[in-house]
Amino acid sequence: MSTNKLRVLVVTCSGRPGALGPAVSRWLTGAVAARAGELGVDLVPVSLGELDLPFLDEEEHPSSGVYRHEHTRRWSAVVDAADGFIAVTPEYNYGMPATLKNALDYLSAEWAWKPIGFVSYGNTSAGTRSVQHAKQVVTTLRLVPLGATVAIRIGDAVEDGELRPDAARDAAAGGLLSELARVANALRPMRERARPESLPGPVPGSYARALTPEDAAEVAVLQRCCWVEEALVNGTLDIPALHESVEDVRTWLAEWRTTGLWLDGRLLGMVRGRRAADDWDIGRLAVAPDQRGKGLGRWLLRTAEAAADPDCERHILFTGAKSRKNIDFYAGQGYRPAPIPIPEGAVGLAKPRTPLPV
Repeated sequence: MSTNKLRVLVVTCSGRPGALGPAVSRWLTGAVAARAGELGVDLVPVSLGELDLPFLDEEEHPSSGVYRHEHTRRWSAVVDAADGFIAVTPEYNYGMPATLKNALDYLSAEWAWKPIGFVSYGNTSAGTRSVQHAKQVVTTLRLVPLGATVAIRIGDAVEDGELRPDAARDAAAGGLLSELARVANALRPMRERARPESLPGPVPGSYARALTPEDAAEVAVLQRCCWVEEALVNGTLDIPALHESVEDVRTWLAEWRTTGLWLDGRLLGMVRGRRAADDWDIGRLAVAPDQRGKGLGRWLLRTAEAAADPDCERHILFTGAKSRKNIDFYAGQGYRPAPIPIPEGAVGLAKPRTPLPV
């Protein structure tokens, strides 16, 4: 499971002046604040009334991703950045408010493979018919509605425009957020694999994407798994990858162009690259020990080579001087010994960069 924090939108759906929705949202964010901290969840309030979306006015179908209006592009960016949603919704005439339906209809891919929970409020049914109506729509958008909900009967719960204290309701809200976090983490690989910047990986179901400082914890674990063998073969523990803290990894992830290979939420391998004068410097090529022998290393190396700046003249890298398997592997990929700056006890390798066909 990823250790990245989850971004959850708390969406106040009613735009009616004087509506109860803002008070319900205030209660919700307060009730689950401690649990959100434990789960690594950032709660982001969004009011559809303040969003000021007109009725759907885009010419192209939302699935095209072609947005002509600035209000659509803003809404798209907000939803795309989220990992999940909690809709705070009233019930209007046995259904959800038009503001929620309209906001859903504006977009398509931005919603996919993200969980949505509901906190409803109303009179006779406590807003539950609004939730049932909404669930028919959100599943079409590949949102995943949660089983956990919170339903608030206005007559029992509201006094002077605010919600009365209720420990059982607070506990239900915490349960909803806990379920949302579990589902959001489980769906993360599907969200990432569907993104246009992700590449299909060499193993069925795997995908590659750029690693960011938020991936530092997973990278630190992978490094420790992969460089123990290097330490044993070369008779030294003086290998940076074995000692870097998560903060150290976070720092270099911000400086290098790093690709990670993922499968079902697990980081299988990685490689990084950056320019060094007229060379493309490749490093930290790593494949999880139980995934070796499947061609992942070759695939990652080719991916790193392909990322080189067009005017770089050669690819360079280094490995332990006694790491015979690594040296043979790189030799098979066209690398030869070269006088490049290297740490003590390592060997430098290089190969000419082959320009991509025009």
